[in-house]
Amino acid sequence: MTSVYRYFVQPQVDTHTDTIIGYELLMKKHTPEGWRLPESFSAIDPQITADLLIETTKVLSDKVRRLSVNISREQLMTTTISEAIIQSQQQIYPTKLVVELTEDDSPHNYPIEEIIQKLSDFLDRGMQISLDDVGTGINHFQNIKDLLPFASELKFALQNFSKKFIDDKMKQKIHFWHAMSQEYGLRLIIEGIEDKADHQLSDKLGVHLKQGYYYSKPQLLKLPHDCCLY
Repeated sequence: MTSVYRYFVQPQVDTHTDTIIGYELLMKKHTPEGWRLPESFSAIDPQITADLLIETTKVLSDKVRRLSVNISREQLMTTTISEAIIQSQQQIYPTKLVVELTEDDSPHNYPIEEIIQKLSDFLDRGMQISLDDVGTGINHFQNIKDLLPFASELKFALQNFSKKFIDDKMKQKIHFWHAMSQEYGLRLIIEGIEDKADHQLSDKLGVHLKQGYYYSKPQLLKLPHDCCLY
């Protein structure tokens, strides 16, 4: 039986202006238990990922000014996927495609120079780069400091930590990445805003770009031929 994958979309909001600034595309797999995150994104056939990305961005291209898509370093270095990202940007122009480089470790240790070259190719084609889940996985500061000059955005995911947002150590982490975003002139988005308390605390810390269940859960984006698919 062929596996079915689709992107779910979740808005990114500016709570200072009360506007949606973009949508993140989150891939899920259809299972007997419902839609679930794939066990390994890198294990998915690159052509499936590429085709789905192209179809999805075509549907969304006229709805928002920025679309964000997650890719690991392994996917970044996969020609089929990188070409699909380029094609997606071409078809959604003037909407910007934001390539979110995730914290997922890759089976191969790619030299930073090769990573930068790929990201530079995307920048040359009008895309933006986001460093996702900063402070976790392989996206700790020492591992991404050389990528900061190429980025437009940092994303800090509250859900990746066991401590609550109100915890002083968590607030210290936010202060650090907020300072980095200001030093490099980058957007900082906090993910995982779950309730009003999270919303108010992030405002208090000076971060107004956010994403999370408090604003909207990810919603399935059906494609034109999906009427009888599942």
